[in-house]
Amino acid sequence: MPFIRPIQLSDNQELATVIRSVLVEHQVPKVGTAYADISLDCMFETYSKPRSAYFVVEQDGKIIGGAGISPLENEAASLCELQKMYFLPEARGIGLGQQMMTTCLEAALSFGYQQCYLETMPNMLEAQHLYKKVGFAYIKEPMGCTGHTSCPVWMLKTL
Repeated sequence: MPFIRPIQLSDNQELATVIRSVLVEHQVPKVGTAYADISLDCMFETYSKPRSAYFVVEQDGKIIGGAGISPLENEAASLCELQKMYFLPEARGIGLGQQMMTTCLEAALSFGYQQCYLETMPNMLEAQHLYKKVGFAYIKEPMGCTGHTSCPVWMLKTL
């Protein structure tokens, strides 16, 4: 049975492999997206910073997905970003996305955030459906400074 838990240092390499494989599966550009993020190989350290958290989905000792919350760079302290929410095929369609969203948004509220921003790709329609389901709405332009110049879909939710 899959379960959600906070990231551990020992998860770094496996999680980076999971995220990159999902990005390749969805034909996401390797430049201007999470694929090229330096933080991808040191996720535990990245999300050990204040007002940040990252959670993984584990099943039978294997990481099958994850997502995190962190301050949105170059924005107000009341605004966070949902980051690096990716699931392997075996984690999709069984309610884990909804559980992960709840976990991340509860963490965001506990850190005192008032709004949550995210960026995604146009072809990630199932993800967009989930984001809309939990209250995210499309916005017309990017926010903050994510470095993800190849992600043209932006969404925002009031917490």
